Amino acid sequence: MSDNDGLLPAAAAAPAVGDEGQQQQQNQPTRMESFFAMTKSLILRALIIYFVSSFFRRPQPNATQDQAVANAGPKITAWNYFENGTDFDLHIWLSEQPDVVNFQQKNNLLWLQEDLTYGDWVSGPTGNGIYTHNVKIKASPHLLNNGSVYLHAFVTRAGESPDPQSPKYSKHGHMGHQQHQLNKFKKLRVNRNYNLLASEKEKLEHELKHANLKDQIVSHWHSNLTINLVVDQTNWAQGSVPAPLDEYVKFVDGGKTYLPIVFVNDYWNLQRDYFPINESTPELDLHLTFQPLGMFKWQLYAAKQMKSKWAGNVLGEIMAASAPEETDEDQDSLKETLLDTNIYLLGITVAVSILHSVFELLAFKNDIQFWNNRQSLEGLSVRSVFFGVFQSLIILLYVLDNETNFMIRISCFVGLGIEVWKIHKVVDVNYNNQQKVLGIFPRISFKDKGSYSESSTKEYDKLAFKYLGWACFPLLVGYFIYSLLYNEHKGWYSFVLNMLYSYLLTFGFILMTPQLFINYKLKSVAHLPWRMMTYKFLNTFIDDIFAFVIKMPTMYRIGCFRDDIIFFVFLYQRWQYRVDLKRVNEFGFSGEMEEQAANKRLEGEANANRPAGAIEASQGAEATKAAANTTPTKKTAAQKKQD
Repeated sequence: MSDNDGLLPAAAAAPAVGDEGQQQQQNQPTRMESFFAMTKSLILRALIIYFVSSFFRRPQPNATQDQAVANAGPKITAWNYFENGTDFDLHIWLSEQPDVVNFQQKNNLLWLQEDLTYGDWVSGPTGNGIYTHNVKIKASPHLLNNGSVYLHAFVTRAGESPDPQSPKYSKHGHMGHQQHQLNKFKKLRVNRNYNLLASEKEKLEHELKHANLKDQIVSHWHSNLTINLVVDQTNWAQGSVPAPLDEYVKFVDGGKTYLPIVFVNDYWNLQRDYFPINESTPELDLHLTFQPLGMFKWQLYAAKQMKSKWAGNVLGEIMAASAPEETDEDQDSLKETLLDTNIYLLGITVAVSILHSVFELLAFKNDIQFWNNRQSLEGLSVRSVFFGVFQSLIILLYVLDNETNFMIRISCFVGLGIEVWKIHKVVDVNYNNQQKVLGIFPRISFKDKGSYSESSTKEYDKLAFKYLGWACFPLLVGYFIYSLLYNEHKGWYSFVLNMLYSYLLTFGFILMTPQLFINYKLKSVAHLPWRMMTYKFLNTFIDDIFAFVIKMPTMYRIGCFRDDIIFFVFLYQRWQYRVDLKRVNEFGFSGEMEEQAANKRLEGEANANRPAGAIEASQGAEATKAAANTTPTKKTAAQKKQD
């Protein structure tokens, strides 16, 4: 088999991937929606990483050690080898080795730009210090067989050469240098979904068609690349350059000088613009751009390129290996938003995303606090808690069945754990170790708490789910038939998970309808966790704002407004069912109980401040008054008897 033959399965797999993307195109969120969700995810991820890194942070050395290090001697500050105004040349070479360049093969020289000036921001064809160059690269057999090719960028003083064998070789080898891999490896996935109702013949044809197709890692190419030269005169000290900048600052002459910093930048290359390298691409276009770069922008770009290394973070390798391709798609959404969105709308989006994340954390905190301090279950829907466990379990299984981000999996695990924890708060859980399931696990039984079963809440809760079942089960059966007939799936397990997840995602708001019914029957809302609900409703309004501002499909806008109906019904119930001092609140207390406790507390304080003689005289006066009130009554009764 030749080198070109090895790429035939990869080329055949590409249409299958395209068909799968076309099938799911209608369900993909818009660019602004992806940016909004990604911003929230980054904020929550930053908080988690901060707390985890703080937990595993090494203890600080004591003061004596710090003083000893400080007295070891002054640090030597280095100067930039290129001062402002230094003339230099740019050399761009091509190599199949990451560390070796064949300078004798002149065809490997892609670009030589001479007579450049360090610190010059106004030269070039467009007057902004930018130079461009277009070149065609022949795809070698090594590259066609999933090999790699590297670009080496050298910055030397004017007239010097990066070739060690050249008489014009840079003095002491002092030059700026950076290498970059031009191709990128991406996985091409084969769409193996099929219709579950297909005949055996159709299933066999489908299996034979995809038998020789496998998920393959194929080399991809992008035609744009930028070479930046950092223009800065910071006096760095060797050993004190912060990460990730320390990988680019190279010191010479015993730390007295650092070489010019060359940075190869491919940040703005979108993932969708990469294409596979195969026999259909014998020549590859490469558009090179040279541009000076300031310190601030360089720090931003360097931080973005180093984001997957997570130095010192325990979760780093797991998170980096969980779903790298999905993070690439997220990065595309972020880049497109930064490029195409109005700067004011972008600022509002970031601010509102921060508020959205804060409200989510506050709702999470108050939800746990509410159920932890809850003493009475009167007026609360216990069945909704069990339904929430079922919903969280389906979401978790769906996330595990599909390739999703590591942080999403963690959040689903945490959500399921909280819902399971609520079960102990709403029912009495009994573990019978005498009767074990499969001889290993104890048999678990549930018993309703007295505050729930002894009140009318249990009856209303059961009645609400009865009516809810009449409305939901026909819809579930209808969606089951539709998905089975018209959609393709990996198997029956994935089909069930996809159907239940899509159904719960569409009709998730019905989870609050039993609570509305219970409020209607009890004519009270004092038992609800209003603080937690307020934060969730604020997030709902934030979603509504984005539904108006951001261009999105009509169905997405309808989905944003579905929770508003429930919210306005809750507001109407709060206005309709005024304060009733006989009703208990979410902590199991009523207004009358609080008034009685306050009166007793005031009486106790008043008696404690009065003298003992005054208390005895007051008690004697009260006894005399009571006797005076009862004596006439008895006398009158005796007189009536004589009469």
